[in-house]
Amino acid sequence: MVEDEPTLRALVRKVLERGGFQVIEASSGLAALELWTSTKPHVDLLLTDMVMPDGISGKQLAEKLKAENPNLKVIYTSGYSPDLMGQDFVVQEGINFLQKPYPPQALVETVRNGLKAG
Repeated sequence: MVEDEPTLRALVRKVLERGGFQVIEASSGLAALELWTSTKPHVDLLLTDMVMPDGISGKQLAEKLKAENPNLKVIYTSGYSPDLMGQDFVVQEGINFLQKPYPPQALVETVRNGLKAG
């Protein structure tokens, strides 16, 4: 899970762990790339904020990680409209995108469904 806001990152971690998931967290795209080397065998799904510091967006991070693991599932989150991400970027609420703020149950259900998908 990649989220630059510390309070939200802690809350998301707690909700997901209570939902039965193991969570590896990073505060930015760069931090996630550093963690990826040692954790990639244990990562099935990337939950990432779209807009983050350090010059790597959630979309760019997902592209880099999926280049190494094409089976990696990705769910994006954002407080911004997904329309701002570009016309070539397809997201579906509750499938691979969660609009902030989202209820805890929606987070757990979306992650669970994301792991089951394709």
